[in-house]
Parts: sequence; structure tokens; C-alpha cells
Amino acid sequence: MKMRMELAEPRRRQQQRQEEKGAFERKSSRGKSTRRKMTISIVEEEEEESPKIVDLSGMSLDSLPVNPTINLGSISKLHISNNNLQSIPESLTARLLNLVELDMHSNQLNFIPNSIGCLSKLKLLNISGNLLLSLPKTIENCRSLEELNANFNMLTHLPDTIGFELINLKKLCINSNKIAYLPYSTSHLTNLRVLDARLNCLRSLPDDLENLINLEILNVSQNFQYLSKLPYSVGFLISLHELDVSYNKITELPDSIGCLKKLQKLSVEGNRLVSPPPEVVEQGIRAVKQYLCEKINGMHDKSPKKKSWFGKLARCSTFSGANIPRDDREDFGVPSNRTIDAIASPRFMGMLSPRRLLSPKTYFSK
Repeated sequence: MKMRMELAEPRRRQQQRQEEKGAFERKSSRGKSTRRKMTISIVEEEEEESPKIVDLSGMSLDSLPVNPTINLGSISKLHISNNNLQSIPESLTARLLNLVELDMHSNQLNFIPNSIGCLSKLKLLNISGNLLLSLPKTIENCRSLEELNANFNMLTHLPDTIGFELINLKKLCINSNKIAYLPYSTSHLTNLRVLDARLNCLRSLPDDLENLINLEILNVSQNFQYLSKLPYSVGFLISLHELDVSYNKITELPDSIGCLKKLQKLSVEGNRLVSPPPEVVEQGIRAVKQYLCEKINGMHDKSPKKKSWFGKLARCSTFSGANIPRDDREDFGVPSNRTIDAIASPRFMGMLSPRRLLSPKTYFSK
């Protein structure tokens, strides 16, 4: 009996040890599984925080969801072009805080939400091909904006202070609208490289264009009967490569254009130019620049000197020759030190006396 008891005790001890090892292994395996779950959840959270591109273009959407399930703060690029959208929810736009690119072209938008001013990281905005009448003033808060495309809308004006705020803007495309004037602040867009304002109703351009020191392309063509004059400051755009002023009502190019050393392309067809004349324009851009430079130096000033009308009056004895300029005086043979006797001179004062007028004819016969 004692031998059996002694043999049973070691067996129990081995069983206890095996049970303790199994329990320890179970705990360790549970710890590993929890660590795996932790790492998986962390990876999933990191994936949610990473920038995302959402493309909903060409899906015939009539509206956008106000409370989408996706994290709007993680979207960096949103494409919703070629749909039937008439409006964008204010609340949705306000939550796109990390948005860099927003493409809404070819919809039926009547307005842009004011909350677009919350998109401080936005660099590209395409709102072309809509029904917009104006842009919200809050767009000035998008100070990171580098490209604004608002072609093919119904815009009549731009925000007055747009040039004071969008200091990083490099490309401004507003062609095919109804804009009559560019705001004065446009001349403060010192980083602007492309300005496309063709097919509008422009009547004039800002005077201080020389501040656009980085502007390379300026297109104000096809404003037809509205644009009749270019500011002299166009010739001070030191970086300008391409200038298109075709199909306007311009009759004279500013002489300062001859100073544009980097200008490689000049389009002036469709205008009734007098200066430079058509025969010079046909010779190309070099001939035009040379003509304008020579005109600055007065080499093409062939306008005849207009004769004063005082000379004609002097010939008819209407004015005293002393009041006539020397040039006109010489034309009519009037000495410089002698006056013309006129009606008011003492010699003829008696001709108008009452005695002479009322006397009989014999007075004159004597």
C-alpha cells in the first residue's frame, strides 16, 4: 500500500506541473492574440487617417449625402464632375479640412457654398461649366489656392479683394463669362503666371499690371466691341511670353510693348490697327517690336503740324497781328514788329460816327 501511495504522488505532481504549463501557455497565447488585435486595429486606424481620393464623377448624381459614412477629413481629392448637382451642402464642404483638389466642373451649380472658405489647404478648384453668377467672398480664405478654373459660367464680376488674399494663385482662368471689369486687386497677384480672360465683355484692364512680374501668358482676346484700349503698363510685364489681344476693337498698341524682351507670341488679328500699321504687322513680331521701339524715340511721328486758325482770322483783319504766333505770322507775310489796322483803330473811328452816318451824300463828295 505504501509503495502504491509513493508511486501515485509523483504522478499527481507531474499532472499538476503539466496543468500549470498548459495554463501558462494559454495565458501567453491570449496575450499574443490581444497584441495582434491591437496592431491590426492600429493599422486600420492609420489607413483611415491616410489621404484618400474620392471619384464620383459621371454618375448622374442629383445630390450629395449630408452625413456620409466615410471620414471626410481624410479626403485629399474629391472629383464630382459631370453630374446633375445643383448645390453642395454647406456642412459637407466645411468638413473637408484636408482637401487639396476639388473638381466640380460640368454640373448645374447656381452657387458655391460659403463654407468653401474653410478649405485652407485647397490648391486646385475647378468650377467650370456651371451656372454661377458670382463667387462667394469667402473664397479669399483659400490662401493656398494655386489654380482657379471658372470658365464657361455666367460670372459678371470677381470679388473686389480677391487679389489681396489669393497671393499664391498661379493660374486664373475665367474665359467665356460676362465679366466687364477685372478688380483693381488683380494687379497684386504677384505669383500669377497665366491669366485667361478671353470671351468676356471686358471694357478695360487694370492700370497697374506691372506688378504681375511672373505673368507669362495674357489672353484677353475676343472681347469684340468692348475692349478698345490696352494700358501702357502691359509693356512692363517683364516675364510675358505670350500676348493675345485678337478680335477686339483696339486701334493702337501701347509703345511700351516694344520693350518686352521675352515676348515670343503676339496675336493682334481681328483689330483695326493704325499703330503699328498692317504692313508692319504682316512682317511678324520682330518688326512690330522694332516699330514700337522706334516710335518711343519719335522716329515715326509723321503727323503734319496743324496751322493755327488765328492766321486766317488775321488775314481777314479780325485780330491784331501781335496776338498771332510767329509761325502763322510768317505764312501770311505779317511783320513781327507791326500790327494790322483793324476796325477798332483810330484811323477808322470816324467811319462810325453819327455825324457821318446821318449827313447827306455831299459830305463825302467834298
